Amino acid sequence: MPLQLTFAQASATGPRPENQDALRLVTPAPELAASKGYLLALADGVSQCADGGLAARASLQALALDYYATPATWGVAQALDRLLLAQNRWLRAQGGQPLLTTLSALVLRGRRFTLAHVGDCRAYRWHAQRLQCLSTDHVWDQPGMQHVLKRALGLDEHLLVDYLDGELQAGECYLLLSDGVWASLGDRHIQAILRDQPDLQVAADTLVASAHLSGSQDNASAVLVRIDQLGASDLADSLVQVQQWPLPGALREGQLIDGWRVERRVAHSRQSLLYRVHDAQGHPWLMKTLPSAREQEPGAAQGLLLEEWFLRRVAGRHFPEVHAASQRQHLYYVMREHPGRTLAEHFAAHGPLPVGQWLEVARQLLQAVGVLHRRNVLHRDIKPDNLHLGDDGQVRLLDFGLAYCPGLSEAGGQPLSGTPSFIAPEAFEGQPPSPRQDLYAAGVTLYHLLTGHYPYGEVEAFQRPRFTQAHNPARYRPDLPEWLQHNLLQAVAANPALRFETAEQWLLLLERGERQELPGRPRPLLEREPLRVWRTVALVSLLINLLLLIV
Repeated sequence: MPLQLTFAQASATGPRPENQDALRLVTPAPELAASKGYLLALADGVSQCADGGLAARASLQALALDYYATPATWGVAQALDRLLLAQNRWLRAQGGQPLLTTLSALVLRGRRFTLAHVGDCRAYRWHAQRLQCLSTDHVWDQPGMQHVLKRALGLDEHLLVDYLDGELQAGECYLLLSDGVWASLGDRHIQAILRDQPDLQVAADTLVASAHLSGSQDNASAVLVRIDQLGASDLADSLVQVQQWPLPGALREGQLIDGWRVERRVAHSRQSLLYRVHDAQGHPWLMKTLPSAREQEPGAAQGLLLEEWFLRRVAGRHFPEVHAASQRQHLYYVMREHPGRTLAEHFAAHGPLPVGQWLEVARQLLQAVGVLHRRNVLHRDIKPDNLHLGDDGQVRLLDFGLAYCPGLSEAGGQPLSGTPSFIAPEAFEGQPPSPRQDLYAAGVTLYHLLTGHYPYGEVEAFQRPRFTQAHNPARYRPDLPEWLQHNLLQAVAANPALRFETAEQWLLLLERGERQELPGRPRPLLEREPLRVWRTVALVSLLINLLLLIV
């Protein structure tokens, strides 16, 4: 018996020049609705900041996209908290004036609700003709400062969000209202409108219109939901405890598990097991799970599901496709198997890549890294073994077992996770993961694929390497153009400040090729001042013609 709801929403700009409120209703597929619930959210951008509307819209978009990709073992409040912490970091990292927004989000799942709230929007419960405010206004309780926020997304480095969890009741309604509505109407007027307007959409429209008729000078927005039928009492939380998903154990050829038929084991390490399996239509997939020795290891199961979440977060042609696996009853995830081989295997068979093929591999790798970093994900293990070159020519980045997301991954993540020769120098000094460390690993990877060597020599496990001067790749490949040599040396610079800041910056230089300006080598005058050159040429030509006429 699924949870059944009726939704309504309304928003109006009012006398303001633009609407900086944002609203979001997410009604997912039934299996996601059962495990993750329905999401309603309202954000009110702070008009005094650089772009409150952008802060509100971006925050709700990130929440709506990422909440349903969080691991199934995370509770609702845990998932919301980690996502909001990550969004708070993003808002604060935009530079210049801060991007600020208030936000209230409500998740309805099975027979329970969870409210996340920060700022001065309000959440109400309407039941049996009684209106109950569920949230607290995060404003200063001093004369003249009742509208000054003391908590908001983007305001402080350490975000503090209020959470409330409770039981749902059939027939009750929940409201999310911006301060442009509740501050001008008051609870008595809101209650009267709800009593007089049983139609939910009419009630939402009336709340917004009445706010402006009552003199509200702010944007006015309302999100309403009615509980028409409660969900199953145990279905909503059936995936919260990781014990609900036992390890599948050692799988045999031909064995069936959750509808998948096992063909054979593909790989086995201390960290994971990989099987080739087939779906009901006979299509091949890869199933990744944990060896039985890790069953009691703290965080191992969470780590596997977090790896799956990362892959869903960055979904696209640069990464393996993850199967929904809606009938899953064991701890694993399934991704599509693409014909081809890793670039490490390709290198072992054919040696260093030709420059033309290398440029295409570099372009696709940097596109993949750019997608990762825009999603606030760090891979932390980029190397030829984790780059798959498909028979279709597509390069895909594999193995997200060490991936890291600031604000979501554990803060105490191991800084030296990865393969020693590809780890950035600052990581050996204890610096936390950063995008430039991924770009360093990408640089070493591309350097190795082109030369068969490492810029600072191979680093052995437990070795304390010294990073002095990287070897010029032309030492091993004299055919490399100067601009490409410079790009590689910049990518693997020991000082992170000298490396590329983003993958897009390096990608742009690769596309420019010979046209890029190199340090210490002035551009030709024709490139720097073409108009001046051609005027001089025209003048000289004119003088020569005049002399010829005179002679």
